[in-house]
Parts: sequence; structure tokens; C-alpha cells
Amino acid sequence: MSDKNHLTKPYNNILVSEVENKGALMTGLIQLNRPDVLNALNIDLMIEVVEALESFDKDPEIGCMVLTGNKKAFAAGADIKEMAEAGAIEMLLRDQFARWDRIRKIKKPVIAAVSGFALGGGCELAMSCDMIVASESARFGQPEINLGVTPGAGGTQRLTKAIGKARAMEMILTGKMMGAAEMFEAGLVTKVVDTDLYLDEALELSREICTKPTVAVQIAKESILKSFDLTIESGLEFERKNFYLLFATEDKSEGMKAFVEKRKAQWKGK
Repeated sequence: MSDKNHLTKPYNNILVSEVENKGALMTGLIQLNRPDVLNALNIDLMIEVVEALESFDKDPEIGCMVLTGNKKAFAAGADIKEMAEAGAIEMLLRDQFARWDRIRKIKKPVIAAVSGFALGGGCELAMSCDMIVASESARFGQPEINLGVTPGAGGTQRLTKAIGKARAMEMILTGKMMGAAEMFEAGLVTKVVDTDLYLDEALELSREICTKPTVAVQIAKESILKSFDLTIESGLEFERKNFYLLFATEDKSEGMKAFVEKRKAQWKGK
């Protein structure tokens, strides 16, 4: 039975819906919805985002997910009011970043559709996704240094791996914001589009992924993410085993048979 908790659960900080893709699986859409504070990421919002992603991940009718904000801001950072008076031990016990680790365990692809500000935790949340479609107005940054702290939800790690040490150092040590075009050239952003089209383009990218064989898509995502954790030798071994594993799927048999017969494959998702 399909898991539809994402449609029945009452959320206070996000909007959740499903987008139909003709002839393919659906896209799960999550919109951050705290516009009065530029979608600042408080604890309650992140709880809801993770729960919605996990619910979509369990739903066999969903092939891909899109996470977005609004034209003015994807998310302008963490909600500083929740941390301003906290001490080290309180933050340690709160362990608020533990739920961020669950995003990395999402099996299906997640696309960030970013417009306007993606700063601090907002930039880190976008980088937690698998791809980023950015509007021309998007601005990325890690300005935590201006608050006397550093990124804590993956900024120093993911940004460095995405754009290299020199540029990551500049962004994090100065708090400087970078535009979408510059981040595309640096390798952080998948594509840059007109501000009026950024969400449509993200949904179109999701639709294309939703037409592909589900198990192979998830295995490919897993192999790509593992490349950040393993040596090239171990990574190649991991990739090879995943490649062999897919030969146990019905979709592998259908895909190769359809190729030989010069027809469109009919995927079964198993």
C-alpha cells in the first residue's frame, strides 16, 4: 500500500503536494513556507522537511522529489533566535543536526529549486540535495563567520567538495555571497534558468528522472554519493557490485530486451 503520510499530516512550516508526470512516476514537492522570515530554518521546519522527504521516499508512486522556497528566498539561514542564548552543552545535547543526517539516507533523488537567498543553513540544505536548479537571482553564501561561528550543517565539507578549497575558503572566511552563474561555473549548481522558470525547470528535471527505472536510479545515486567517502579503488569495487546487483532486476531484463527489439522499455520498478 502506498504511504501517503505526506498528504495527510498537518504541517505548519511547509507545503507538500504531488505533481503528476504523464506516463511516469510522480514528483513529490516540498515548499518551505515561512515567508515572513525568508524561510529561516527553525527546528520545527527541519523536522517537517525530513519527515516529508522520508514519507515520499517510502511511497512507490513517487520517483523523485523537489525541495523549494519562493522567488525571494529558498532559505535565508537558520533561525538565529533559537541559538542566540544557547551554550555549548545545550547545543551538544540538542543535537539539532542529527536529523540532517537522515536527508543523506534518502534513496530517491532530491532536487533543490533555488531562487533568491540560499544562505547559511539554507545553502547547506540546498547542498544536502542531489542537484540544484537555480534562478538567475539566486545568491549562495555561508555568512556564519559574521555571527562568530562557522557552518555546522555540512557547509565546510560539502561546499569544499563541490567548488574546491580556494573558493570555499573565500566564501566561508569572508561570508561573501556568490551568484548563481558563478556557482554554476564552480560546479555547485546543476543549471541556471530565468527566475520565472526555476521551479518549472526543476520539476521538468524531476519528470525526466521519473521516467527512468527506479531501482537503477537509486543505485546510481548511492554509488555517486559513495564516491565522496571511498578511495578510487574502493569506490570502483562498490560501483561494480552495484552494477552486478542490477542484473537481478526485472527492469534490467526489460531494458536490454527493449534495446535489442528497438522499442521503448516498460519499467516495472523492480
